[in-house]
Amino acid sequence: MIRIKNMYKIYKMGDVEVRALNGINLHIKPKEFVSIIGPSGSGKSTLMNMIGCLDTATSGEYWIDGIPVENMSEDDLAALRNEKIGFIFQGYNLLPKLSALENVELPLIYRGIDSARRRELAEAALYRVGMHDRMHHKPKELSGGQQQRVAIARALSNKPSLILADEPTGALDSRTGAEVLQMMKDIHKEGNTVVLITHDSNIARNAERVVRIADGVITSDTTDVKDVVTG
Repeated sequence: MIRIKNMYKIYKMGDVEVRALNGINLHIKPKEFVSIIGPSGSGKSTLMNMIGCLDTATSGEYWIDGIPVENMSEDDLAALRNEKIGFIFQGYNLLPKLSALENVELPLIYRGIDSARRRELAEAALYRVGMHDRMHHKPKELSGGQQQRVAIARALSNKPSLILADEPTGALDSRTGAEVLQMMKDIHKEGNTVVLITHDSNIARNAERVVRIADGVITSDTTDVKDVVTG
């Protein structure tokens, strides 16, 4: 599903060279549920951007679904993101003037799917997350948890190979956050590959495998989740 080999991301800040990623090697198999955890400044957000094809590495190799990414144009990267990756963000990233249904339809529009099929897929995704009775409401008419459910529906509507979730519970209260995490587990059980980015060990333990990153390098990678969380 995901294979990263010897990846570096180097930023120049005046005369200073900042190595946000410093030789990352990572393999995530299809249908895995993996948390990538690290504190602020560890490189986890940079790694998420690489996995999500939102940025390109300074050097190294990256394959998603067997497709080499590192030499793609911006247009090709955008097409790959739309086809292969469903994004779930802490801030939901819903367009305020569109209804829940219209927000979920957006990635389908970009793929050129006709309006009738778009509506069918978007409605099915909203049913899947329990938001079918609110599909014509705009984001300001929804709670934070409801907005995140719409965002999850949007990520699922395109039936992507990978669900990439960046701090998906960060803006939610603990009860609603637990509901969203259970939804992530359910999505994984249905056969999806899920990568969850977090700084919180309590969130990380929901995955089946935990990858820790610090100072741009992977410091541990294990399926012994309890040991990683408490260690």
